[in-house]
Amino acid sequence: MRSEMRELGAALTAAMEDTGASVGMVYLLPPDDRALRLTVVSGVPLEMAASWTRVGLGDPIPVADAVAQGRMVWLGDQEQMARRYPRPGLVLPYRFALAALPLATGAATWGGLVMLWPGSHPPTLSEAEADAVRAASDRMAAVLDDATRSGRPVLPGGLPLVVNPRLPAAEPDQAVAAMAFADRLPGGSCALDLDGRITFVTPAAADLLGLPVRRLLGALPWEALPWLDDPAVEDHYRAAVIGRETTAFTAVRPPGHRLRFRLHPDGTGISVRITPLPDTGARAGEEATAEDHAPPVATGRASALYHLMHLAATFSEAVGLQDVVERTVEQMTTALGAQSIALLLAEEGRLRLVGQSGCAPELTENLYSVPLTSDTPEVRVFTTGAPLFFHGSEELRTAFPQGCAGPPAAAWAFVPLIASGRPVGSMVVGYAGPHGFHTSERAVLSSLAGLVAQALDRARLYDAKQDLAHRLQAGLLPHSLPRVPGLDVAARYLPAGHGMDIGGDFYDVIRLGDTTAAVTIGDVQGHNVEAAALMGQVRTAVHATAGAAPGEVLARTNRLLIDLDTGLFTSCLYAHLDLARHRAVLATAGHPPPLRRHPDGTTDILPVPPGLLLGIDSTAVYPETEVPLAPGTLLALYTDGLVEIPGVSLDETTADLAARLAHGDVRDLDGLADALVHHARHTAPRNDDTALVLLRSHPAEES
Repeated sequence: MRSEMRELGAALTAAMEDTGASVGMVYLLPPDDRALRLTVVSGVPLEMAASWTRVGLGDPIPVADAVAQGRMVWLGDQEQMARRYPRPGLVLPYRFALAALPLATGAATWGGLVMLWPGSHPPTLSEAEADAVRAASDRMAAVLDDATRSGRPVLPGGLPLVVNPRLPAAEPDQAVAAMAFADRLPGGSCALDLDGRITFVTPAAADLLGLPVRRLLGALPWEALPWLDDPAVEDHYRAAVIGRETTAFTAVRPPGHRLRFRLHPDGTGISVRITPLPDTGARAGEEATAEDHAPPVATGRASALYHLMHLAATFSEAVGLQDVVERTVEQMTTALGAQSIALLLAEEGRLRLVGQSGCAPELTENLYSVPLTSDTPEVRVFTTGAPLFFHGSEELRTAFPQGCAGPPAAAWAFVPLIASGRPVGSMVVGYAGPHGFHTSERAVLSSLAGLVAQALDRARLYDAKQDLAHRLQAGLLPHSLPRVPGLDVAARYLPAGHGMDIGGDFYDVIRLGDTTAAVTIGDVQGHNVEAAALMGQVRTAVHATAGAAPGEVLARTNRLLIDLDTGLFTSCLYAHLDLARHRAVLATAGHPPPLRRHPDGTTDILPVPPGLLLGIDSTAVYPETEVPLAPGTLLALYTDGLVEIPGVSLDETTADLAARLAHGDVRDLDGLADALVHHARHTAPRNDDTALVLLRSHPAEES
């Protein structure tokens, strides 16, 4: 293990000890990635954290907001969580407080820190607690920054590191006394570690549970005792682990023995007291049923319901095939206790690998592109619609001697992906250890595969529509910009990160003469084909009237929109540049004002009086503003998608854009445009498309 990982774990556990936090999670943000990856976890079983191993920067999750907005997010109670973040509020309906912070040094963001406190925590974070949490995030960020500077960046990979506290070793005499003490208590006692496994059980508890001590030690209760595999039981267990509050429930051991369980949690595990209650239907001396001694169930009904609910909530927010695939493979590998998982979709007569987690290179190569005519298990389940389960590689090779999926593994599951009654692909799951594939688990795998198939099918349709829409929009935007002597131009268009439709942002640069040019930028209301079509008409209208006074260009375009009667409004900015006279004349129809960077590097916002949006009033007048355009001056025209961030004022975001413009390298206009767009994409989720046009008149020495 790298020393930096140990330092992150040490910083996390120290912060939890200093603040009394019950759960801690460290997320890392790989370079050029749009998702945070869970890397270190403490206080909860890894299986319980499986649903949160990947968090997209645009997801409505506290840590995503903390990283995107560069601030601490504090949720003092369950009500705040449910109101502000419905998805985690739905799947974690327990009492706890939460803080999420970015891990950042200067302009670099390395990831995020999440800490949970028991439900008994006050609704506000004390000053000392806040200082300790911030100190921990600073310490972690410094570790990540130093590692990157030394050329060895810390990158997430594989399963998260678990750093749960260890129980102190007890003296032999104390251990004997503790066992005697537990035996003297009425009823039975047992202890669970933070992974939920039984680490201690008294003979009286074993008698009440109906199994010998040796079969209970090291087992998960709901695996060793199928009658405890109930959603209500696991719900109480999760409440105890996450909320760190005592919970209690009653369960019935067949044929009718009622038992009362009380769970007392702390940072090292859960102490359980078991007391018998009057039986509901058992006769004295009646033998236990065969169900009491059934073999362990690998994936319980309660866990299955939890993961089904979380996957459903996750898929409701996922957009695009790659988004769905990443969420699926990362979450399900851990949730199913699998070694590897691969998703294959049918395309052009082949099953093509679209995503995998934990697959060895040989397996990845074999599954990369499989003809539908081959006799392999993944093709068989696709064509027949019936899953296949193998307890080992020898069993798999016997059934498919010419088409084994990959290297040895202890067990394999091949499940068809069926959406709306038709097969769309196959899911391959490999296990490192023995796996029974009992009836309940087969049902779980089939249910999960059905949910995944529906999401993948919708995602492919989404991608196809997005591709078509963007091709349409790209066809309506200028394919190239004209060369104007004495003027450098760079333009960028950035589609919104989410949404099925296209936007109406447009721009154009028009050469009018050897020393004159016109530039326009605008945004049609709406995100649909009608908006895109109107955008093309507006751009054509502006182009046709270019050369007239800016106010007249907007007035004519406004009358055209009203004649078209589309019911859509458009913001637009038009500027006439006269490079010989070093001036610009501008008019605007409700569009954000442009920014100007002077030759000395100072930047200001041009005071252009706003006119009415186009398409509202046929008599609207658009005032013109003349501004000096000294050699070496840079103008930045943009649509509101570049500066609109939910919850942040436009004045603040526009000032930030002006500051970045002031410090940018104007000698590389394309590089500056890329930097501004990259910053917009990676700092916060954007709900709108973005267009940007940069224009710089040549300095006197370059003319």
